[in-house]
Amino acid sequence: MELYKIENILEKYFQGETSIAEENELKDYFSSSNVAQHLEQYQPIFGYFSQVKEQKSTQELESLARTGEAIPLQTKKRNVAWLSIAASAVVLLGIGTYFYISENTTPIVAQSELGTYDNPEKALAETQKALALLSNNVNVGIESVQYIKEYEQSKNKIFKQ
Repeated sequence: MELYKIENILEKYFQGETSIAEENELKDYFSSSNVAQHLEQYQPIFGYFSQVKEQKSTQELESLARTGEAIPLQTKKRNVAWLSIAASAVVLLGIGTYFYISENTTPIVAQSELGTYDNPEKALAETQKALALLSNNVNVGIESVQYIKEYEQSKNKIFKQ
C-alpha cells in the first residue's frame, strides 16, 4: 500500500501538483534505507536536497562559530531601512539645493527698469512707441492670415466642397 502511495505522489511531483507535505513524504521515503528497487533511480534527487540543506546549515554555523557572531535574523530589513534613509536624504538635499540656487539667482530689478516715468509727456511717447511696435507685428500676422484665406479659396474652387 505504501509503495502505491509513493508512486502516486512521485507521479504528481513530476507533474508539479504536489503539496509541501507530500514532497516531505517523498524526501523521508527516499532518505530511508528501504527504497523499492525500481524507484532507486529517484533517490539521488531527494537525497540531494537534504544533503545540500545540511551542508549549507553546517557551513553557516561553522562560519558563525569562527567569528563568534550571532545568527543574523533581519539583515535584509536593515539594508532596506538604510537605503530608504539615504534616498530620503538625497531627495531633501536636492530640494534644498534647488530652492537655494533659485533664490540666489533671482535678479533684483531696479526701479528705473520697471518702465515708470515721472514726466507724463515722456511716458506718452514711450507708450506710443511700444504700441506702434505691437501694431507692426500684428499687421505682419494679419498679412499671413490673408495668404491663408487666399489658399482656402483656391482649395475650395479646386475641390468644390
